[in-house]
Amino acid sequence: MMGGGLARKLAKKAVAAAVAAGAALIAVIAFGATIFYALCLVVVPLAAAALTMLLFALAALAVVMVFLRREAHEEDIEDEEPMGLGERAYMLFRQRPILGTAAALAGGFIFLRNPALATMVAAAFTEKSHGRRRR
Repeated sequence: MMGGGLARKLAKKAVAAAVAAGAALIAVIAFGATIFYALCLVVVPLAAAALTMLLFALAALAVVMVFLRREAHEEDIEDEEPMGLGERAYMLFRQRPILGTAAALAGGFIFLRNPALATMVAAAFTEKSHGRRRR
């Protein structure tokens, strides 16, 4: 069997990832219990539970903010205006796939009805834009 080795490696990696995720979950639960019981020594159990929940909520909020900031930074890099018509079409398909598919189907129908229009659009796609020139 040709793909047997690949399937075994993939299965081993999946099992290792599941074991690591399970161990991480147990560690987080144990850490939460440790914090709860340590706070029980200082405050009443209800307040300890609330403080433990607040601590984990703040940790989750910090993780979310880090990932959102990273995603916003990546979007700022991608926000540059595409140069040509081809790049604009590519960005349309990438950002709004359903709208891009509908536009492609409509364009295909129009091209079937008027082949001369297809030639003009192909020329526009291959033409370089003259919007930004460097000196």
